[in-house]
Amino acid sequence: MGSSERVYTACLIIIGNEILSGRTKDQNLAFIGVRLNERGIRLREVRVIPDVMETIVETVNESRPKFDYVFTTGGIGPTHDDITADSIARAFGVENTLNDEAYQLLLGHYGSREKINDARIRMAHTPAGAQLIHNPVSLAPGFQMENVFVMAGVPRIMQVMFDGLGDRLVGGTPLKSRAIDARLPEGVIAKGLGEVQARFAAVDIGSYPYFRDGRSGCTLVLRGADETLLDQAAEEVRALVRSAGGDPSDEVVSS
Repeated sequence: MGSSERVYTACLIIIGNEILSGRTKDQNLAFIGVRLNERGIRLREVRVIPDVMETIVETVNESRPKFDYVFTTGGIGPTHDDITADSIARAFGVENTLNDEAYQLLLGHYGSREKINDARIRMAHTPAGAQLIHNPVSLAPGFQMENVFVMAGVPRIMQVMFDGLGDRLVGGTPLKSRAIDARLPEGVIAKGLGEVQARFAAVDIGSYPYFRDGRSGCTLVLRGADETLLDQAAEEVRALVRSAGGDPSDEVVSS
């Protein structure tokens, strides 16, 4: 990747009191992170916030000018605490209105207005001007407002929504990774690792310590878009580990 290549960035906003309380474990972050990298989009920031309108509005409005893409998960269901659509409408200064396309989807599914209760009608509301994100699993759609993509919190539904975005998401060169088991405590190689990082500014080098089989070690993960630089940096890291008395093993991973 040339130094002038456009880098596309994203922020994920996870909305839900149940996530913050620990009652529900988020399963969407890992999926979105991997899928974005496959499209050459860097997930730069993740926030977990409550179902509070003021917080949602403030977080979305702070994030959308800073990133190419903002994704939200959670809070678009039929219950009283599902306030994400109302909050996004307020963030954009528009009304949250009945979306005719979403309503027609409900009519087509249930057959008549009499069979659609108020909770289902609620899920057919989107901010004025929104573009739907279709949901083939449970019908109720997500929506897009400019660079903000609002999706369900239920992992299976979120995943089909995300994968249906198609060419709405434009990215650059996907990151590749190399993982090296240093088999040494990270303190032994910390200074040298910092020097390698300084020489390869375009490669992100992380150290992840572990303790297993009665010994300390660390896995060194290198990420970058330029595979030539990535391989050069990885070879320097292996040489560093060997010079410190270690026996590195490595494998190529895709992300």
